[in-house]
Amino acid sequence: MTYIEGFVTAVPTAKKSEYIAHASQAAELILSYGTTRMVESWGDDVPRGTVTDFQGAVLAREDETVVLSWFEYPDRATRDAATEKMMADPRMESMADGMPFDGSRMIYGGFAAIVEQGGGRGRYIDGFIAPARSSRRDDYVAGAERTAALFREYGALRVVETWGDDVPDGKVTSFDRAVKAEAGETVVYSWIEWPDKAVRDAAWEGLMADPRMAPDPDRPFNGKRMLHAGFVPILDLSPGDEG
Repeated sequence: MTYIEGFVTAVPTAKKSEYIAHASQAAELILSYGTTRMVESWGDDVPRGTVTDFQGAVLAREDETVVLSWFEYPDRATRDAATEKMMADPRMESMADGMPFDGSRMIYGGFAAIVEQGGGRGRYIDGFIAPARSSRRDDYVAGAERTAALFREYGALRVVETWGDDVPDGKVTSFDRAVKAEAGETVVYSWIEWPDKAVRDAAWEGLMADPRMAPDPDRPFNGKRMLHAGFVPILDLSPGDEG
């Protein structure tokens, strides 16, 4: 299955255009290393939580917007080889010097896909990050497959759930800290791609009233510490695409 390099970043809202330009420039190199898709999405419906939220995950300030991003690879071996090439490419180092955001607060990690349903590129994205019980991975996958089918029934184009595989503990921020992960928990990074925000909003209204979405008291993840927000893609590229 697909292997994901997932990112969450806080970007100065006033520097949105600069961020898109910087990411577009980096994409030319990243897509040459074996990445099959690169997506950058700008926070649009990012609620504040009582326990965790996307803003807290990257210590976002009031003048910053949260960005959810990911690179897709056919497998971890390809991702590892791509990472090695990036680290050795002096062009990547020069671009890092001009990043229009605080890289010290960016969180990133490698995730193995455990559920992939549907296809196509969405114009609106629901992003999720959650702590799951490591010992109940199979239960999580089974539940995620059922839920993904339900999202697809309500109009989702693609649903992807990934399991933490190479998730470092950063000095300032990290995925584990973002969800207040406890011993015996693994971080899950997931997203839903919708045709547009209108379809997404209508779907959630229906889903909240659908008895099949009722919370399972024995679910293998902690919903209170889950991060969820809506994002608009600002860059979605694969090799061969025109910029």
